[in-house]
Amino acid sequence: MPAEIFNPNPVVFSTVKRKLDVSAQSLWIDDVLLSEQESDDPEPIDQNEIFDLIRAIYDPEHPNTLEELRVVSAPQILIGKNRVKVEFTPTVPHCGMSTLIGAAPSSILTASIILTFLGLCIRVRLLRSLPERFKVDIFVKPGSHQSEHAVNKQLNDKERVAAALENPVLLETVEKCLSDAGNGII
Repeated sequence: MPAEIFNPNPVVFSTVKRKLDVSAQSLWIDDVLLSEQESDDPEPIDQNEIFDLIRAIYDPEHPNTLEELRVVSAPQILIGKNRVKVEFTPTVPHCGMSTLIGAAPSSILTASIILTFLGLCIRVRLLRSLPERFKVDIFVKPGSHQSEHAVNKQLNDKERVAAALENPVLLETVEKCLSDAGNGII
């Protein structure tokens, strides 16, 4: 947790529980549907599947998920051929976690590092979950942050992202935010 909380009273929204459509799936592991056997084409991924991957990421300042804080939503996700673009909305226009990747190593998350950290968590979750053929772009929602251009540049710079993930303190914090991301309600 940061020494200074930048949004001490965030608005927390209720989440929507979705049920998976299992009507076309067999109950038996070795009973493969004929259509699955015939098709070698990769199955398309939709925005709801991407949203399910990132909705349960925890905010580093609060015990709430990005979905509960409305940082991410399904309409903010665009899917193209082998490309995923995620737009996220900071909880405040001056959210300090926005420039984390460019920050000097520190065990305390300071005002200048929070928002890019959220984008880094989203990127890591998607890179770990999606097939390698997908290019992932992460952007701050236009007009929602005072440093959006700098944040977007950092979030989509492969070298900066790689350097950030080599920092053990940052990596540990990312892992904490992602710890329950795979256990979200679908």
